[in-house]
Amino acid sequence: MKGLRKYIPPFAPDQSGAASVLYKLGGIIVICDAGGCAGNVCGFDEPRWNAEKSAIFSAGLRDMDAILGRDDRLVAKLADAAKKVEAKFAAIIGTPVPSVIATDYKAIKKMSEKKLDVPVITIETTGMELYDIGAEKAYLKMFETFAKDGVTVDKESIGVIGTIPLDVSDLKAADKIEMTLKSEGFKNVYCYGMESDLSKVEAAGSVFKNIVVSPAGLKAAQYLKERFGTPYEIYYPLVGDMLQDEMKGQFKSFEGKKVLVIHQQVIANSIRDKINENVNSDITVASWFMLKDELKEAKDISLTEEDQFVELIEQGNYDVIVGDNILKRAIPNFKGRYVGTPHFAVSGKMCMI
Repeated sequence: MKGLRKYIPPFAPDQSGAASVLYKLGGIIVICDAGGCAGNVCGFDEPRWNAEKSAIFSAGLRDMDAILGRDDRLVAKLADAAKKVEAKFAAIIGTPVPSVIATDYKAIKKMSEKKLDVPVITIETTGMELYDIGAEKAYLKMFETFAKDGVTVDKESIGVIGTIPLDVSDLKAADKIEMTLKSEGFKNVYCYGMESDLSKVEAAGSVFKNIVVSPAGLKAAQYLKERFGTPYEIYYPLVGDMLQDEMKGQFKSFEGKKVLVIHQQVIANSIRDKINENVNSDITVASWFMLKDELKEAKDISLTEEDQFVELIEQGNYDVIVGDNILKRAIPNFKGRYVGTPHFAVSGKMCMI
């Protein structure tokens, strides 16, 4: 049955992905909702909220505000917040309410910028798509708006696009990636979405190259290549950390096995590549999220429904599954080996290695 979930929880939606990208940039982030969507962002989809706050506000739309499209109320609230919070920009992120009433985001942007002394960006998410769609929109809008021209390329600087907790599922990932890339000779590592502030975004054109660690970052990397000529590579530098136990056994448990890897596409591909570097296996990648054609192999599978996932496992004869542990609840009859690799957007559980 389409949309029915009996075992697997709902995944993080697009407004959460957008908010996660902008979380560390020092702006006012307004979730254009009645209160519930902002609560989901802060309470369930943003693990950093417990340790480090960001200026995330709910628009607090009432029924008649939504029905009558009272954008002036939203602008007034935003202007009041700007007086109390020192911010470098303001962002308005969409949810189902503005989507249903066809909110004019361009008008809100113009109205807001007349009242504020900082730039205003809008992310036209609908609340009806998954987190990676929102993250993709936010990354692209972020670089289009804030990246500065006329910068000099620094061969010792490198950018990493896609490092939000929803994708990498480890709050220490940015530090680990920075350490890894510095060991390769880079002096400055900009992990957009987790550690880099707005000044690093402004200097995005100066990096020697970008590394894309999630499919949500690919469109932004392509934009930066077109605008600044910045080359990019697509892989996840910490895949070894995710497979520590398997590496101890030199991946022998995968030798000659039929394997299904379930994660966001870049991490799943990196896991497949890592296994194939060591042993011969028949590996298929599957994902509940975007599968970019340029990163996809012929047998890779786009998952949409819980029933589809269950049927895939029952008929696929897989020896090993690599994926978030919460997915096991839907396949209790699977008798093969299950390798847990957390995906926070799926289970809401972090991997703290």
